[in-house]
Amino acid sequence: MFKVDLLAAEISRDVRQNRPGNAQSFGVRRRNPFGLAADPAKPRLVLAIDYRGHGQSEYDRNPDNYTLPVALADLSAVLVALEIAPAIFLGTSYGGVLAMMLAVSRPTAIGGAILNDIGPVIKPQGWVRIKGYLGKLPVPRNFEEGAEILRWWFHAQFPKLTPQDWIAFAQRTWREDRGRLVPDYDLKLARTLQGVDLQHLPTLWDHFDALARVPLMIIRGANSDMLASTTLDAMLSRRSELEVAVVPDQGHAPLLAEPKLIRRIAAFVASCDVSAGQ
Repeated sequence: MFKVDLLAAEISRDVRQNRPGNAQSFGVRRRNPFGLAADPAKPRLVLAIDYRGHGQSEYDRNPDNYTLPVALADLSAVLVALEIAPAIFLGTSYGGVLAMMLAVSRPTAIGGAILNDIGPVIKPQGWVRIKGYLGKLPVPRNFEEGAEILRWWFHAQFPKLTPQDWIAFAQRTWREDRGRLVPDYDLKLARTLQGVDLQHLPTLWDHFDALARVPLMIIRGANSDMLASTTLDAMLSRRSELEVAVVPDQGHAPLLAEPKLIRRIAAFVASCDVSAGQ
């Protein structure tokens, strides 16, 4: 669940062995979870960027830096260092917010976007739920125990996951470190939600509208408590072309693991190539 703030930047060009210059504190991993490079005639570089305080990226000594403006500056630094522009962005939750913000700050950087269970209006119930567990989950002795912890917390959002799915979930939430499991994120990230007025959250309609010139796909979990169906309807009313995929029996955020959904994501990415060529 804590990898929901993963943002994958995908570009259609030859893979080059670039390295982040002033962004070397980032865990930038070349991987391709959606089969986006299946066409050998169109090789793609697929990057998954761990934000500061997550995964392979460094933890910030000052947790006050775990903010959206700082994350946006970090992302921009990576894009500049790797000479990535334009790109197709897949942003889940926090990553989707960053994609919308990037459309305002660096509009030429975006060639297409996929927002996974996030939109310009965020339901307060979702933030309350996240605030209730972020940084507070017990640390399991093994991944099987971790799977049971996650199932207890998230079964209502994901009622159809199999035991193996929950173990995979646990492997994205914790990592092994010197013979024991530890969270795969900085526990101080929980401080970012302290003092936030969850009942009066700002909306991001201007940021959403900044994506009007590029192809856009929205993925929503049918059980989501972050992206309301009414917000999705409002998003549809604001632009004539918008691809929508609703994932049954999943909440925030859809795991993007079903073959049918992966095929739709790959097809959308291919359509971005066509749009760019027009």
